[in-house]
Amino acid sequence: MSDALSIYFAGDLFDHKDLIGNALLAAYIEKESSGRYRCILPQDLEQGSNRKEHIRNQDLKMVMEADLGLFNFDGPDLDSGTVVEFVVAKQLDIPTVILRSDFRNAGDQDVGGDSWNLMCSFYPRNEVISVNGMEWYQAARASNKQIQDTINTLYSKLAGRVIEGFDNARETAPLATEPEFIEKLYQWAIKFPGAGLEEFIADSNWVANVIEKKKRKGLFG
Repeated sequence: MSDALSIYFAGDLFDHKDLIGNALLAAYIEKESSGRYRCILPQDLEQGSNRKEHIRNQDLKMVMEADLGLFNFDGPDLDSGTVVEFVVAKQLDIPTVILRSDFRNAGDQDVGGDSWNLMCSFYPRNEVISVNGMEWYQAARASNKQIQDTINTLYSKLAGRVIEGFDNARETAPLATEPEFIEKLYQWAIKFPGAGLEEFIADSNWVANVIEKKKRKGLFG
């Protein structure tokens, strides 16, 4: 759908569990939202070069272009690349959802706080969804005999929570409202990473086009 809101889906993508889990959740988010939300998976982006800076620049460009950001915060220690992408999204006032399905406690926060380092918490226009993945899996498995049915039950429920999170994040008033300030934010975002990101984007109208697209979708108020 041309009017769908794009979601940059950030998280681990280093083994078959990560890759398939990301793809399944992305598909169910689109399905359960009736096409309102569409995920962009870094693992599915074609790599035109093996140069590491090219891969980084491509991913950062997609973070900036996306309407929304979904950040998988599973694991005893957060994936560093995901954290960088989250901070870039927050710098640009992009509405975000943090998802954690890992039932293990981690981080340095008080009881009842988020299960990760406190420096990654408390940002505006961000919804935190923290669920016990093991409990959800066991409940889905108990009500289904076939693994396909277990998957459908589990991912439909998880996607529903993510969609609710994005609906809530989008209702939060944007911090950036002045057109000149918004443009400066995006111009700085393509400059500060260095390593050829500005040249990689190349198009002199890229910032203006991205901002205009997001304004049309109501993301800047």
